[in-house]
Amino acid sequence: MRSLRLVTLTVTLTAYLAAGPVLASGNEAKLAIDSFNAWCFKAGQTEAQARDNMSAGTAPFTLTFWDDSLEPRPADAQRGVERRCEVAFDGDHTAAAIEALRIQMATPPVFGTPIPLPDTHAVTPGTTLIEGRELLRGRVAVVHVGLRNAPHAPVTFMAVDRLYDGLGLPEGS
Repeated sequence: MRSLRLVTLTVTLTAYLAAGPVLASGNEAKLAIDSFNAWCFKAGQTEAQARDNMSAGTAPFTLTFWDDSLEPRPADAQRGVERRCEVAFDGDHTAAAIEALRIQMATPPVFGTPIPLPDTHAVTPGTTLIEGRELLRGRVAVVHVGLRNAPHAPVTFMAVDRLYDGLGLPEGS
């Protein structure tokens, strides 16, 4: 009887330890998604403020951030993008990322209305969602969710880019 309990305990502990990375991965993904939704739509942050707000120094995700209206943008920044906020985190969590992003964009104040994708952006390999959004005062943003490095070491990314004033609006807007 004693050896049966030991075997049961060993099997249970082995199963728990094996599931640990999966559970941690899910929690890390939730933290990354929640951080993105809480902070990436907020204008007026410097890179240092965004990193501090999102605890990027210790977070289980990589943050890419700049806002050219407040600080110089990187030399290799994408054409037409004035402000970028992106989180990238291990695993394929694109479905959860899209679901949370859709909820965030629909929560007042609503994050713009869908428009055709501006020519500053394109569907890339691994894209699961990319969408142009017309914001207030004639500004445009692009939201993008996808997967990099699949299938061997998948990394989910969520990004929102605000374009320079006057870029990306459909004709007649």
